Amino acid sequence: MTSNTAQYDVVSIRNDFPILNRKIFGKPLVYLDNGASTQRPTQVIDAVTDLYENHYSNVHRGVHTLSQESSVLYDDARVKVRGFINAACVHEVVFTSGATESINLVAQSYARPRLQKGDEILITHMEHHSNIVPWQMVCEQTGAELKVVPISDKGELEMDRFHELLSEKTKLVSVVHVSNALGTVNPVKELIDAAHALGVPVLVDGAQAVPHIPVDVQKLGADFYAFSGHKIYGPTGVGVLYGKEKLLNEMPPYQGGGDMILSVSFEGTTYNQLPYKFEAGTPNIAGVVGLGAAIDYVQKIGLGAIAAHEHGLLVYATSRLRRIDGLRIIGEADQKAGLISFVLDAVHPHDIGTMLDAEGVAVRAGHHCAQPVMERFKVPATARASFAMYNTFDEIDVLAEAIVKTIGMFS
Repeated sequence: MTSNTAQYDVVSIRNDFPILNRKIFGKPLVYLDNGASTQRPTQVIDAVTDLYENHYSNVHRGVHTLSQESSVLYDDARVKVRGFINAACVHEVVFTSGATESINLVAQSYARPRLQKGDEILITHMEHHSNIVPWQMVCEQTGAELKVVPISDKGELEMDRFHELLSEKTKLVSVVHVSNALGTVNPVKELIDAAHALGVPVLVDGAQAVPHIPVDVQKLGADFYAFSGHKIYGPTGVGVLYGKEKLLNEMPPYQGGGDMILSVSFEGTTYNQLPYKFEAGTPNIAGVVGLGAAIDYVQKIGLGAIAAHEHGLLVYATSRLRRIDGLRIIGEADQKAGLISFVLDAVHPHDIGTMLDAEGVAVRAGHHCAQPVMERFKVPATARASFAMYNTFDEIDVLAEAIVKTIGMFS
């Protein structure tokens, strides 16, 4: 089967990703672990290599040519991120090490100084650990309480319970845009509007959203939005925190050090302006430059075209896998992104992952840093196939055949 998406050239796209030419145990690599981390195109690899070979120096601290060139490349990437998510201005874009640090920054710099006993933070049952543990920590530090919106058997938020739990005690809502364990696309605009009606700010964990669907933080109305570079074809160790300018200005620095200051004396320190106030120390310069190149690459193809292609893969894969006896899909929300979590009656997910690897198929097996989701569906773990712009319908067939072979070997 081939893609029906008009003018979507998946062959050309695949040619941009050198690692897809690899063989695993003598078989062509079928990379379906994109929810954990995507692969990098030549354009991103070349951008990072060019920085190191021709321009590298520390940024914002030198008058010499290399420092100036590195600073321009670094600052240009921030401009690209601003446009990509439609932030109102570049100083609403803070570079971090990833979505995890972005969420921790908000927890410690925004939430912790404002919370007290009796206050509540509202999250959902489908959150990644990175959007659970920071709020547990800040609740322990302040005496606030963590409230959790349950999810249905289909893997969708129980919206009536969300509205019941949202109250005058709620001081922050933090919700995942797309579930990494279920693929559910949450109605974040509806959630944000309801929270704002009570004056409650909202953080959105967008790590699984930005590679797959267009995100406009102004249209959403998100107060904070977090994502990671390595899930959108960029380097590891770099991420973004978007925050509304007013809120970021009210927040104290998260860490102290170089570049987040205007002046320092033993009597006191004057902090730098946004966004540098939150970017202490030498940043991940190559990571930021690579992220900028990844955004260029994604925008050239178009998120609309990518989303359509991945939706086609999801529909086809869902149909193929449903026909396999003994396979159960975990999470069948009406609105899903391109991933399928599943279990087999007679095979542990770790064994599934090992057996599929022998066929050249890379999937993720485990709890996906979402143990409460596993508990909700009464499974120890799942196998997860997650799709990207470069995956093909033929690869779905390989996946299905490898699953059938695995079942046969364990029968």
